Amino acid sequence: MRTTSPRFILIILGCLLSGCDSFKKPVPPFGTTHELVIITVKHSVNFYKNTNGGYSGLTYDLATEFARELGLKTRFVVMQRPDQALAALQAQQGHIAMGLQIPDNQLIRFRLGPVYQQIQHQIAYNTTQPKPADFTHLIGKTTEIPAGTIYETRLSNIKQLLPDLKWLAVETSSDHLLVKLAEDVITFTVADSLQIKRAKHFYPNLGVAFNLGEATNSCWIFSKFSEQALIGKTGQFFTRIKRDGTLNQLLDRYNGHLHRLEEADIRHFLDDMSAILPNLRKHFYQAEALTDIDWRLIAALSYQESLWDPLATSRTGVRGIMMLTKDTAKRMKVANRLDAQQSILAGARYLQLLKKRLPQRITEPDRTWIALAAYNQGYGHIIDARTLARRINLKPDLWIDLKKTLPLLSKKKYFDTLKYGRTRGGEAVILTESVRAYYDIMKKYHPPLSPNLPGLH
Repeated sequence: MRTTSPRFILIILGCLLSGCDSFKKPVPPFGTTHELVIITVKHSVNFYKNTNGGYSGLTYDLATEFARELGLKTRFVVMQRPDQALAALQAQQGHIAMGLQIPDNQLIRFRLGPVYQQIQHQIAYNTTQPKPADFTHLIGKTTEIPAGTIYETRLSNIKQLLPDLKWLAVETSSDHLLVKLAEDVITFTVADSLQIKRAKHFYPNLGVAFNLGEATNSCWIFSKFSEQALIGKTGQFFTRIKRDGTLNQLLDRYNGHLHRLEEADIRHFLDDMSAILPNLRKHFYQAEALTDIDWRLIAALSYQESLWDPLATSRTGVRGIMMLTKDTAKRMKVANRLDAQQSILAGARYLQLLKKRLPQRITEPDRTWIALAAYNQGYGHIIDARTLARRINLKPDLWIDLKKTLPLLSKKKYFDTLKYGRTRGGEAVILTESVRAYYDIMKKYHPPLSPNLPGLH
């Protein structure tokens, strides 16, 4: 007599729980396929469409690095809601679910991989309105949350103590609800701390009221019947990327600059994008055509240097919208540092030169971030920072490690032993992280340069 396997029963149950209209074929078991299938949801930090139409984010990079290590291709199954993603995993429609949090009452249904990050869920509010002190201040207000998330479970637990607490679970993302909150359409929402920090770069009137429960661990999720070989390979992968710094590098790539700007900085930048940038845009376009560096990055650097003031002058004698020294201006053949066009084109060419001087093995985006630091403090001090990184067992090709050594160049015990001497290396870190943040905002509101735009050459 033929028996039904537990794995097949789980597939049936998973599909029934998810409300499937039809049964989808489960993925082949790990070890029998050339494809790693990842189930996830869209998220502004973890998994999103970039300006080139492809995917980016922490989830995407971790998954593709893991698949590369295994010699497999990746395929992403993107669900609308986290509960649907978990149901799809139970139905064996993917090998791993990533970028999700599981409610405590469902933990028994899954197996969890290693923890790689902690996430705090938070109540967000519009700072033009009074800040709520606790959940009682949410009663009678318009609170919307994305349906199918862990937020529903946590709010339901609070509701047992506050029966009058109400909210509306809607079929949309936290990112969209944060926009509605910023526009004062709703009074409160719930999102994770990274989403709120990122959204505040675009909508500075967003704020955090208080936390919703304890922080949760971010980890990959497997069905109860996942192959032990896959679980083992995952453990080995995370051991490796934690040891060699890959994980910290990826976390810094997406999250490292989210703390840099204050609300006032963002408000001024948004205002200046409307009032000042239109008169300078053509020069930034020309700079990209000349150097192949994204015009939005050049504009972000220019803003950090001078607030887009062509007449800016520092106490040390650097001048112009790109704050060029006399030596750099002479090297770039600039006749007038206070001429916006000359300064922008020269600054972009100088940044390009610095990027080219770095060792070829340094990859993006670290190559750009390190070049920005060199723009601020000079290439020689970057050589010293990289030398120091080697001495203290850090990686000289990674920006996340140079962020640690650059500030040390102002301390006598370090700069006395290096070739180029003392410098205010911490300022290079501040500039680079600020430019990264402004660049994010530029990419949000301004499209990339079209190659067919007239008048560039």
